[in-house]
Amino acid sequence: MEYTEIMVRYGELSTKGKNRRSFIDRLAFNTRAVLHDFAQVVVKAQRDRMHIQLNGADSHQVMEQLQQVFGIQNFSPSIRVERELETVKTTALAMIKEKFQPGMTFKINTRRSDHDFQLDTNQMNDLLGGYILDNLPGIKVKMKNPDLTLRVEIRKNGIFLSGETIQGAGGLPVGTAGKGLLMISGGIDSPVAGYLALKRGVDLEMVHFFSPPYTSEQALHKAQELTGKLAAFGGSIKFIQVPFTEIQETVKHDVPEGYLMTVQRRFMLRIAAAIAQKREALAIFNGESLGQVASQTLESMVAINDVTNLPILRPVVSLDKNEIIEIAEKIGTFDLSIMPFEDCCTIFAPPAPKTKPRLDRARNYESRLDVAGLMQRALAGIKITEIKAGEKFLTEEQPSFAQFL
Repeated sequence: MEYTEIMVRYGELSTKGKNRRSFIDRLAFNTRAVLHDFAQVVVKAQRDRMHIQLNGADSHQVMEQLQQVFGIQNFSPSIRVERELETVKTTALAMIKEKFQPGMTFKINTRRSDHDFQLDTNQMNDLLGGYILDNLPGIKVKMKNPDLTLRVEIRKNGIFLSGETIQGAGGLPVGTAGKGLLMISGGIDSPVAGYLALKRGVDLEMVHFFSPPYTSEQALHKAQELTGKLAAFGGSIKFIQVPFTEIQETVKHDVPEGYLMTVQRRFMLRIAAAIAQKREALAIFNGESLGQVASQTLESMVAINDVTNLPILRPVVSLDKNEIIEIAEKIGTFDLSIMPFEDCCTIFAPPAPKTKPRLDRARNYESRLDVAGLMQRALAGIKITEIKAGEKFLTEEQPSFAQFL
């Protein structure tokens, strides 16, 4: 079938009361951003649902993108026909025939927004149902849980028919729950944390620490491409790269080995907090999972969180590795995350980091450093770019993980 429109239903947005319009407007904005490659597509967001006019765009490609947009409960590809009954009947029969298998049941579900139309909903159901029964041998009507449901919507600008409902991503439109920063590495966990934050409507910006020459351009590109994966859920995302080489070299030289990771992460969080204040973000997100590695114990979190009063939110804190991997595979970040390009979290890692660092000692070791100067120089070197949904940074010539097995 060559569809002319995709009809989108909102789901959770229907509970938003007086704020409903702002949620719908944000969803429309995000949908346009995600569909930026389809210049001919027109998005019209109404109170009860959204209509995406394809204007010749490939419906399957558009629907593939729509399935990732948070705030969409489900959607149906539709065909618009003129308000002429014979045309409606023949189109309805063709749509049912395309899906029909012997023994299947069906029903017609009409919705009439134009009450001046010559037939009411029951009359339209009877007309189309009878026509299909007369022209498709073996099919039967079933009003509850049929195999096929043909939805008919009568509007002033035409009649729209759809025979399929596809589940969307659910959640809330990105940008309706305030702004946050995600500390994104190149690993498995932080993109999953970002996905879960985006699903609850948080407008995320990415903060990535890189340490050339110890980390490669490929590691930076991997973090950028992971950001492109996450941008598919709500539109473009700002990517903030922070030079971290001087800080890591200084900490490596001047801090006892057991506290390298603690002091290094204190710097990361302090820098992220400074960026958050500058960019009016309300919270910092990261991919820490309790007890997964030495730096992710409650004692470590206390010693690291000490540098800021901003909320530090950890969406995957209670998930085990297998649960995190399952989500990463679902959202398409896993294969990219496991590409073996080291990020700054893994370089200079001590063989035996403190799993229960003391806050007073972390403060003491840090006090011997020029914290203000190191911070100032790192913040002066940040670079901010905007990454669109699906944007690529790693070239095809770069090795895949399979080559390293």
